[in-house]
Amino acid sequence: MEENKKTEGYRVQEYHQPVKRYCRTLDLRDDAQLIARYREAHSEGKAWKEIINGIREVGILEMEMYIYENKVFMIVETPLDFDWDTAMARLATLPRQQEWEDYVAALQGCHEGMTSTDKWHLMERMFYLY
Repeated sequence: MEENKKTEGYRVQEYHQPVKRYCRTLDLRDDAQLIARYREAHSEGKAWKEIINGIREVGILEMEMYIYENKVFMIVETPLDFDWDTAMARLATLPRQQEWEDYVAALQGCHEGMTSTDKWHLMERMFYLY
């Protein structure tokens, strides 16, 4: 079934307002066991509820993460008036957020103490089908 989703695509959220999208990426440590642990940490019901609640609390409407080998790509959709820097500064102060960042840092190509903003690199859109 999961293989079918890869070829059939993924349904996207519908909004009754215009939204904007942020695309970010990071590298995981190139180790199959650590990648499996990262997948598990982000599987349904495994991500800590405080983290999910914090993401919503700062105004993020939708977040998706895609993986290929040790590369992770994240798509974030927000209202038009969303300010990334302000939201991420606030997110970093919410309960268990830094604990989560340190937990996944062991699996990512980074180190403890880094915030989400430090780890995830903003991608530049280089093509858009008008």
